[in-house]
Order: sequence, then C-alpha cells, then structure tokens
Amino acid sequence: MGAVMELADFDRSPNIVALFLQRAAHLGDAPMLRVKRSDQWQAVSWAEAARQVALIAQSLLQLGLKPGDRVLIVSENRPEWCLADLAIMAAGCVTVPTYTTNTTRDHIHILENSGARAAIVSTAKLGRVLLPAIVQTDLCKHVIGMEPLAPMQGGAFETHVWDDLLRGDAGNARAGMERRIAAIGRQDLACIIYTSGTGGAPRGVRQHHGMLLSNVAGAAQIIAEDFGWDKGGPAGDGKREIFLSFLPLSHAYEHTGGQWLPIGLGGEIYYSEGLDKLAANIEEVRPTVMVVVPRLFEVLRTRIMKQVEKQGAIPARLMEWAIGGGQRSQAGKRRLIDYPLNLLIERTLRPKVRARFGGRMKALVSGGAPLNPEIGVFFEAMGLTLLQGYGQTEAGPIISCNRPAAGVKFETVGPPLRGVEVRIAADGEILVRGELVMNGYWQNEAATANVLKDGWLHTGDIGHIDSQGRIAITDRKKDMIVNDKGDNVSPQKIESMLTLQPEIAQAMVSGDRRPYVVGLIVPDADWALQWTRDNGEVFDFRKLQDLPAFRTALRTAIDRVNADLSVTEKVRQFAFAEEPFSIDNEEMTPSLKVRRHKLKERYGARLDALYRA
Repeated sequence: MGAVMELADFDRSPNIVALFLQRAAHLGDAPMLRVKRSDQWQAVSWAEAARQVALIAQSLLQLGLKPGDRVLIVSENRPEWCLADLAIMAAGCVTVPTYTTNTTRDHIHILENSGARAAIVSTAKLGRVLLPAIVQTDLCKHVIGMEPLAPMQGGAFETHVWDDLLRGDAGNARAGMERRIAAIGRQDLACIIYTSGTGGAPRGVRQHHGMLLSNVAGAAQIIAEDFGWDKGGPAGDGKREIFLSFLPLSHAYEHTGGQWLPIGLGGEIYYSEGLDKLAANIEEVRPTVMVVVPRLFEVLRTRIMKQVEKQGAIPARLMEWAIGGGQRSQAGKRRLIDYPLNLLIERTLRPKVRARFGGRMKALVSGGAPLNPEIGVFFEAMGLTLLQGYGQTEAGPIISCNRPAAGVKFETVGPPLRGVEVRIAADGEILVRGELVMNGYWQNEAATANVLKDGWLHTGDIGHIDSQGRIAITDRKKDMIVNDKGDNVSPQKIESMLTLQPEIAQAMVSGDRRPYVVGLIVPDADWALQWTRDNGEVFDFRKLQDLPAFRTALRTAIDRVNADLSVTEKVRQFAFAEEPFSIDNEEMTPSLKVRRHKLKERYGARLDALYRA
C-alpha cells in the first residue's frame, strides 16, 4: 500500500499523472471507475486503471506520436474517457477534449487550430460526424475507436481498435511511463480545452499541469476542512468520496471537478446514464459530492416542488415554512417560531428529500453560470448543502467557492480558493492571479494579450468583494446591457428571475442602447399543457402563442418579476421563441448557457419590432 493520502500531495506532485499513480499505489484493488452495462455497475480498479493507462500511453508512442502532439477525445462520459485522458498525458502528449454535440464544422475548427495528429472516438455514431472533418483537414493520422467504427472513404489516416492498445508488456509500459512523467513539470501543457463559445468561435485554453493541480488542491481543501475527507483504503476498508459524473467531461468544470478532483481525493467515479435516468442514478449511487450547472438545479427544484405538492396540503405547507425560514436565515432575520418549525421540518420533510439524493450527499456544487439565490435558499431549506462556485476555463476553471465554514451567502460565490489572488479593477472587472491561470490561448497571441496583463487574468466579469472576503458577481462585462441613457442592466439577473416563474422555461433579455428591456420567452411545456386543458384549447406550441389569453397569462408572470425590479430593469415587451433553446439548435452551450449571439441572429428582427409596438 502506498503512503497515506494528504492534501500536501497536490503541492508536491510534478504533474497530474504522478498524482494519479500515487493514489493508485495507495488504493490498489479498490474500485475507481464505474459504468452501468447490462443493468450492472461494472468497476475498473485503481490498479487496473494504472495498468491500462501505461499500456495505452506506450501504444500511442508506438503509433508514432511524439511528446507535445495533440490528441482529440470525442466521447460521452465513460471509463475509457478518463483512461484515454491520463494515457495521452502519460505519453507526454496533450489532450484536446471535444463535445459530443460538435458538428463536423466544429471539429474542423478544432482540428485545424490544434493541429491534432490523433483522435480517440467512442462510437460509430460520433465517428460519422468526426471522420469527415478529419478527411477534409488531412491533419489527423490515427483514429482510435473505443467501439468499432464504420469505414470512411478518403483520408490518409489509420484506424485502430481500443482493445489493441491494451496489448503488450505491462511491466515495461509502466517503467517507460514513470521515466516520461518524471520529466513533466507543473508548467508543462496538459490539455487544450476549447471554450464553449457563448460569443463566437471557441478558443483553445492552454491548461498546464500546475493549473489543474492547484485547482484540485483548493477544492480538496474545502472537502477536507468543511465536510471531512473520506479517504478509505485499498480493500474498501472505510468510506471514500463518491462522485456521479453527469456534465460533459469536455467542459472544464466537469473535467476538473468531476474527474481530477475525485482522483485527487482517491474517490470513486460513477458515470451517469444520462439526463433521463439522472434522478434514478442519484438514488442508486448515493454520491457524496456532485457538480451541477444552475439549469439542472432549476429543473430539480421544480420536480421536488411538484412531488411535495402532490403529497397533500400538510407536506406543501411544511415546504412553504421551510422556504420562508431559509429566506429569513439568509437575511439574518430568523424568528423564534422558526426554531421549532425547523425541528419539525427536519424530522418530516427533509429526510424524504435527502433520500432522493441518496442520503449521504455532502455538497451539491453549482458552477458554469450564475445561480439565482432563490434556488440556493430552496435547496438549503430542503436540507441539502448547495455551494456556488465561480470560475472560467482560463482559470482551471475554479476561482472561488462558497464554504460553510465562512458562512454561505447565495448572493456571493464565496472566497477565493487557496493560492488564488483576486482584485477588482477600477471599472469593476474581476482580476485573478495564481498558478491556476492559463498560459494563454493556443495559437492566438492577440486574444492572450487581451486577457493576460502583468500576470493578471482579466475575467470579463463585473463584481466586488464583500466584508467577509467573498466575491459577488454582478454580470459579464461583455453581456452587460447599457441602455440609451447609459444605465447598466444585468441580463442574467433578470433571466434567472423570469425562469423561476412556473409559466416560463427559458428567457433571454436584451436592450443594449435601447430605451428599455425586452424579452424572448419560451413557455414551460408542462404549464402550457395544463393551461390548454383548463381553457379548452388544443395543445399546439406555436398556435398557443397567437392566443391573447395565453399571452396575457405570460404577461402576468413577467409582471410578477417586474414588481421586484428597478425601473431600468423591467421587461416592457416580450416575444415568443419559435422553439426551446437547445444544444442541438446551437442556442445553448453544452454546459447549458444561453448563446446570446445565436439568439440575436435568429430573433433580432422580432426583438427590434418590440420597440415599434
């Protein structure tokens, strides 16, 4: 068995692969990665993972790849994703994660920009999108299929089978891997992650090993000090941290928070079966930590509220009391009656809600986009610890996170992680410095110079630091609406308030250089269906939008939000979107953030017309 796992290991490790091997030496045959196949959770142990990583790394070099070469991964979340990632780095190469939702055009951009010489793809379906891009660019010389790939005409590349990469002398492969990683330092390039492009073409963020290790160290410190780090042992003697991986691993948030963090903690990673089975997976896996984006929390909140309301008047009343008490607690205005009510709710309602999250959840961590404080209050009221983090791909991606020990305020994103310096520029922009900051954008010196100045990363976010050292974010600098009178308006604040209304599923507001704010609205499908039943109408999404009564119902919902907004923030007019914003229509990023530029391209004329109404 290896040495006892410590937080100091993150500072001592020269690279992320070395940290993985240290954890594997300690945990041996304990399960590391689990995926459900044939209705059974199948496990890959730490020792077996280390063996496979060594063999795959050796095979990549035998294909002719050299240190520094870029290798694409195009795959859904699964054990092979993690093994490929580690093996690419163990070979001295550079991982280039790509989204499974990418089009052939997207792949062409990344292939041309990264100059990748090899690609690892999971399925024939994903291969049918990737391979035409490889043929057209003629840069990638090797394609490895985790599963059999369909033949592709043209292109000067070789195809290989995943299982063939696992052949060879494991002892020699391990020795070669250890020699190579001894020469990889913290400043060496580990991966290039392409931003999801809310405002245009994705840029390749150069993430070095120290950046990832520093990020994981800061997040691990929160787990260890605020919740207790369950380290466990090689034979499963003792609990270990359990993660359920759901968000795409090609996104920096999941890549660090859902892969490198559990590896650093010596935890166990289960791979979710997808959104439709996520709730069942959570109950079954019983994770201790899970990283999620705000949109998913909004969906979970709606589901919980509906389930509680269906149980009758008493549970619904208890939920109402719990939320009210949570709001007063956040405001520092708890009443005497809240204390006995809290005891009642703790014994009745909360155990049932916690059971739906597995019963041992330490923390749900929200990141990737701003979280509406009402969502945070709701989950806290239901007895679940929800922490909001903040960051961006250019910073590893975690810059800060709420900590129970520091007092969680949902209007903030918590204090900076250890080793992270934060200051506020004269114009309110948040600046960040530390080992977590990228070395720059790949092949883009102009963009790098624009955001890295004197060692400080200019995040493009506007905010301030409160008296307790917690960061509060106002908005994205580039997304901020400046009306025709020069007033600043935060679109994300308004949008998050709109989508909390039961009638509204999605919203995007605009009004830059205009006299007032207007909105683009997607009605909630369940609410719209019920409305048609109550009003004797036929459920047809587009025809409903032409009904004055339906429009009035949405106007009422918007006015409820307007009541809590300032004069400059109020949504004066609105239009309906033709369909929900989605990844497929390119109106949302894979991390479920709205792509404003895409929506404005499609609906710009419709929104402009609202100013002539």
